[in-house]
Amino acid sequence: MITDPIADMLTIIRNGFLSKAETVNIRYSNFKKELAIILKKLEFIEDFEILKEKNYQTIKVSLKYKNAKPALTGIKRVSKPGLRIYAKNKKVPKTLGGIGATIVSTSKGLMTDGDAKRSGLGGEIICKVW
Repeated sequence: MITDPIADMLTIIRNGFLSKAETVNIRYSNFKKELAIILKKLEFIEDFEILKEKNYQTIKVSLKYKNAKPALTGIKRVSKPGLRIYAKNKKVPKTLGGIGATIVSTSKGLMTDGDAKRSGLGGEIICKVW
């Protein structure tokens, strides 16, 4: 039983980059799909596709490398099931002074810190990527 599926997804992606894998497979959920969409938009992953297995779906994530170095150098889970972290729209933190991105779960869905501030929305701080 997995108690934190989002942390599990982030760990699978991090370990995939560390082992220089081309792709990784992650168990599907709508939340994970939205997170993959944001990571692709931020150009931390190459692409992803949803595969249908026998009784479940998986997300096949193609990892992105620039000059044989990972496009994603760090990823950190902020809000956890035992300790939720929330921020108002003006207090959403930047990651590494704006070089990275903070991913926020708002009432309008998952957004980056910049999109959340522009929309005037706060929410739960999911993770930081750089």
